Amino acid sequence: MRTDMSLLRRRALADALTAEGFTISATTLATMATRGGGPPFRRFGRVPLYEWGEALEWARSRLGKKVHSTAEFDVKGQLQ
Repeated sequence: MRTDMSLLRRRALADALTAEGFTISATTLATMATRGGGPPFRRFGRVPLYEWGEALEWARSRLGKKVHSTAEFDVKGQLQ
């Protein structure tokens, strides 16, 4: 059973986020860990560990605003 404080390795986090509808690969998370912009993590030795609650909050923060129609977007896909 996963709680908000559960610590997940990168592959497990990618699988868990994907199961929640936020498709992301472990490779993308690794890239974000070096370049920035990814979910917060800690290291246990050399192993990066992510708190499930923080990672899910990070994924939800990347969602766009709710819309009722695609007509609300301009030609470039941005909200008008």
